[in-house]
Amino acid sequence: MNNVRIIKRYQNRKLYDTHQSCYVTLEEIAQIIREGHEIQVIDNKSKNDITYQTQIQLLFDQERKSTKAGDVELLKRVIRAEEGTFTGYIRSIEGLESVKEREADTFQPFMQNELNSGIETSTTLN
Repeated sequence: MNNVRIIKRYQNRKLYDTHQSCYVTLEEIAQIIREGHEIQVIDNKSKNDITYQTQIQLLFDQERKSTKAGDVELLKRVIRAEEGTFTGYIRSIEGLESVKEREADTFQPFMQNELNSGIETSTTLN
């Protein structure tokens, strides 16, 4: 866990990067993440891990600053999803992908046999 950059959030909402020993902005935290570093954001007073909330705030800030129109249909799907959260929506998608992979693994031998028999039939007809 020593590769994790610790960011402290103070009561005045300032973010302090303990690795660089300086205050950072949400945009600078985004850059740290883009560079492949892991971060953990700790509320300095309560000592609670607020990494998730900070990253959600970061995403919101990025979306707000974006000049491109957002995908309203995607947002509707997220809101209509069971939990109504991005995390819940992504988990449901990952669950569907997992089911598709399992189904593919289950039916792969059958599909391969069908393909092989189709090839044999077509070659014996010629």
